[in-house]
Amino acid sequence: MARTVARALRDLADSGTALYYLHGNRDFLLGEQFCRSAGMERLDEPVICKDWHPPTALMHGDSLCTDDEDYQRFRTRVRSPAWQARVLSRPLWWRRILAGIARLISRRRNRGKPAEIMDVNADAVRACFHRLGVQRLIHGHTHRPGVQRLEVDGQPCERITLGDWHGERGSVLQILGDQARLMILRRDADGDVVTVPA
Repeated sequence: MARTVARALRDLADSGTALYYLHGNRDFLLGEQFCRSAGMERLDEPVICKDWHPPTALMHGDSLCTDDEDYQRFRTRVRSPAWQARVLSRPLWWRRILAGIARLISRRRNRGKPAEIMDVNADAVRACFHRLGVQRLIHGHTHRPGVQRLEVDGQPCERITLGDWHGERGSVLQILGDQARLMILRRDADGDVVTVPA
């Protein structure tokens, strides 16, 4: 499966499309070798686009969910180079079993958590805008697509949250000039893909 995905991405890159990869909370072990084979450039977060109008930051978004202390402890552990080296030294079958167990534990823990805990923390969002010096923040992780307008340090700011992808729907952000348009893709009754505003 990984080779098939890498080949399809490489074909897209070879056709002239620039591909960039910003890891999330489930694919953080994807390495440089895969990115090279897929024709992608791996990015470290936050990605600051100062020449965009307005200046924009791109990030996964999980670091903004500071109220979910269990997840933040997990995130710190799995981002550790020593932990990653230990896991990557194991055989693939072992890593797949570990990933399955981690997903099961995550689902069980999240079932009992209030929704607000798993969303971004408003103070963390404001601190992020302030620290990065941007006026637009684009992130995912929470799977709650939408656009939030707020003011930080006397400046109008915009936070755009991307949705998740499933077999029948996903979200896409189109940026043309200084305009950002968040859209939901879904299949209609005939199976055709249609876009609706988020």
